[in-house]
Amino acid sequence: MELADIIEFFESNVDEDNLKTMNRLKVGSDKKYGIRMPVLRKFAKEIGKDHELALKLWNHGYHESRLLATLIEESDKVDKAQLEAWVNDFDTWDLCDQACINLLVEMPSAIERIPIWAESEKEFVKRTAFSLIAVIAVHDKTSDDSYFEGFFSLIGKASFDERNFVKKSVNWAIRSIGKKNIHLNQKAIELSNEILEYDSKSARWIAKNALRELESEKVQKKLN
Repeated sequence: MELADIIEFFESNVDEDNLKTMNRLKVGSDKKYGIRMPVLRKFAKEIGKDHELALKLWNHGYHESRLLATLIEESDKVDKAQLEAWVNDFDTWDLCDQACINLLVEMPSAIERIPIWAESEKEFVKRTAFSLIAVIAVHDKTSDDSYFEGFFSLIGKASFDERNFVKKSVNWAIRSIGKKNIHLNQKAIELSNEILEYDSKSARWIAKNALRELESEKVQKKLN
């Protein structure tokens, strides 16, 4: 499939109602078609994996073209320069999270960058680190508990960050780790209680929100 065909698809499937909703909720970049994610996922399956086309879609610069690029990109063909360029282009929480879910979780080179991105001054680069931790916690079925506990120091340090999209991803990371098994649940609860004592409004929000879920009857029943 050619880029022109995809742009024609985008222009033929503009969803005005969803555009209004996205604008009201401040979802997506300024350049967008309003196409819903299930539609993009179905279209991505029709296209198949295509590295060169993914690059063209990313450079097209629309919200949906970049979301689609994360769906069709071939993870083994992404070099370090492209990885850094794309992550630094993230300008919305949903593009960041979809990239983690669709692509970055499959890339050891991305996972290795988590400690670097966790120190970034850029809000969505830093969010990438913790969203990726959350996604790894859901999808990684082979690493031992100590691997996930290794992220705790990054989580604790980042809990002081007051920026909305960072603190929500830090919270997501704790909750995802704490729902893997009963041991990690207890460790994540301990971490949350430590964070709760920090002199930071953001840290207290992160901890309280995490504890509410991790100590809930639903989660405890599932893990036990």
